[in-house]
Amino acid sequence: MQTIFYTLLFILISTTGFGQSNNLPEYTGEHFSLEGALAAFKKASSLEEFEKMINEESNDVNNLDLNNDNETDYIIVNDFLDGNNHVIVLSTYLSENEIQDIASIGIEKTGDETAILQIEGDPDLYAENTIIEPADISHKKGSGRGGPYFEETFDTHLQLNVWFWPSVRFIYAPGYIGWRSPWRWRSNPLWWKPWRPRSYSVFYNRCAVHRTLFRPAPVRRVVAAHNFYTPRRKHSTLIVHSNRRTTIVKPGKGRAVVIKKGRTRKVNGRRRN
Repeated sequence: MQTIFYTLLFILISTTGFGQSNNLPEYTGEHFSLEGALAAFKKASSLEEFEKMINEESNDVNNLDLNNDNETDYIIVNDFLDGNNHVIVLSTYLSENEIQDIASIGIEKTGDETAILQIEGDPDLYAENTIIEPADISHKKGSGRGGPYFEETFDTHLQLNVWFWPSVRFIYAPGYIGWRSPWRWRSNPLWWKPWRPRSYSVFYNRCAVHRTLFRPAPVRRVVAAHNFYTPRRKHSTLIVHSNRRTTIVKPGKGRAVVIKKGRTRKVNGRRRN
């Protein structure tokens, strides 16, 4: 009888542990949907509207809590220009003077009415070279021999022209000088109310709709925009590293921060905890 009891107890503990691990993403950045950000960018008519959309709970884009205060972080949007290239940077404040970039949208104009874009997750929060781009979805209709009608959907892996997206037309309009978010540390819009982050499994399922129209990119296509952005990237010293299920955050003055323990990695030739 005792053997059966302990066997059942072991199964219960193992199942509980497995369920908890499923609620932790591989990388912390996965609490922010890059696909969802592109879905919002495609719909938005301005960068101000885009910033609002990615911070609305109902849009299932943002689930980040980098300072571990049990409230979602507000994501700001800034656009940096270099000729016909734009880099739209999504960031959050971790303190009055500490900013951490979350992702960057690189956009390059390739013709009079053609443009391409990709969004890339910041390497502090995502796996290296995590790049998402619009998918060129095609539909093939037909029927099996003697079978029922069917419609097959497949990704052609072609470069998609985004010139006619309202947000792209907005940033290439004559007289446009670049959007800068007016919000700062502890200064957020009145309409925004932070919410308690959802478990990762719930968040992942809620953003499934975004992944149907956007896919991981096989290569970096917006090279000029990426090179322009790299020296301007904002990296918070409060973020030590983010790897499998772990982001280590240094405690800052006046901030209640929970430090999560995890594996170490080499930083500047030294191992960091």
